Amino acid sequence: MTGGIIVILGVISMVMIHEAGHFFAAKALGMKATEFFFGFGPKLWSTRRGETEYGVKAIPLGGYVRIIGMNPYDEVDPEDEGRTYREQPFWAKSIVVLAGVASHFVVAFVIFFLVHSVIGLRDISTTIDEVLAASDGSASPAAIAGIRPGDVIVAVGGVETPTWGDVGDEIAARPGEDTTVTVERDGQVLVLAVTMGSVDDEAGGKRGQLGVAALVTTERVGPLAGLVDAGQSVGDAVVVSLDGMWQLFTGLGDLLDATVSGGDTQSEARPASPIGLVQIGAQTQDLGIAFTLQLVALVNVFVGLFNLIPIYPLDGGHFSVALYERIRGREADVRKLAPVAAAVVIFMVLLGVLAVYLDITDPLNLR
Repeated sequence: MTGGIIVILGVISMVMIHEAGHFFAAKALGMKATEFFFGFGPKLWSTRRGETEYGVKAIPLGGYVRIIGMNPYDEVDPEDEGRTYREQPFWAKSIVVLAGVASHFVVAFVIFFLVHSVIGLRDISTTIDEVLAASDGSASPAAIAGIRPGDVIVAVGGVETPTWGDVGDEIAARPGEDTTVTVERDGQVLVLAVTMGSVDDEAGGKRGQLGVAALVTTERVGPLAGLVDAGQSVGDAVVVSLDGMWQLFTGLGDLLDATVSGGDTQSEARPASPIGLVQIGAQTQDLGIAFTLQLVALVNVFVGLFNLIPIYPLDGGHFSVALYERIRGREADVRKLAPVAAAVVIFMVLLGVLAVYLDITDPLNLR
């Protein structure tokens, strides 16, 4: 459950760092922030420090900072005139609304740097580290076939296996089969006859079993290379997140249909709630803390990009309004965007409810 705990802490930290970005930017620019809360709904606990109330609310699905004048319906005390969001120039508004978005990419970069240079990435090779015994203590198919530690598996059943994932897939697809395993040993290529074992899989069927463990090493890079790799990882996460966002929006109809009809909901278009993220963290914790931290970094990038969508009341929407005011040279009547804001909030609530429902009734299964 360690992976799940890391994800929980990562999500909470992500929310608070995002809101802290807005908060500290506003305070630095002289705006008045009256509330800084984690969660929504009924108040569980709060304390006041200066002009700001800090606290926790009952529904842990986000957080918010209340900056006076950011809500178009705010009534501003005369003594606060000059400290409202809506009175600020374009550059100040931009810094405040984009500070939260920027925090996601900074956090992701830091996490990726720590993974590459401090923790290290696990490399699972196709080299055999250990030949295991069968579950009943007898010789495994690998032992009977003469496979040894140090052998490099290059093919299974004549199918090349450049990665350990390929090795596992080919083995699993051959329960009980008489086949071959091609290995490289001391510079020689050997083709060994093997009868695969057969074990029950989680879907109720059978999968093949060979009885070998891969050689796992941890690779770290120096600080300079780590900075480069972290930047590349953030770029890769942006590409993956944009594709995931596209899959989410274009595949939502099919997902709703599958949910109602009882079809397969394990699709790329499926949203994940905090419950689902914890489940993923728990399922993959055996891959190491580096993998779990990379998951947290990917979530940060996805949320950052989602917040950049230029629709009110997302951060991207606030920026778009500020940009519109800059271009037109006059204040926008944000109250006209209330129906759009309501529709976005309703959509996000429904998406969240759907994600929670699926994560409870049909948990994500990555194994």
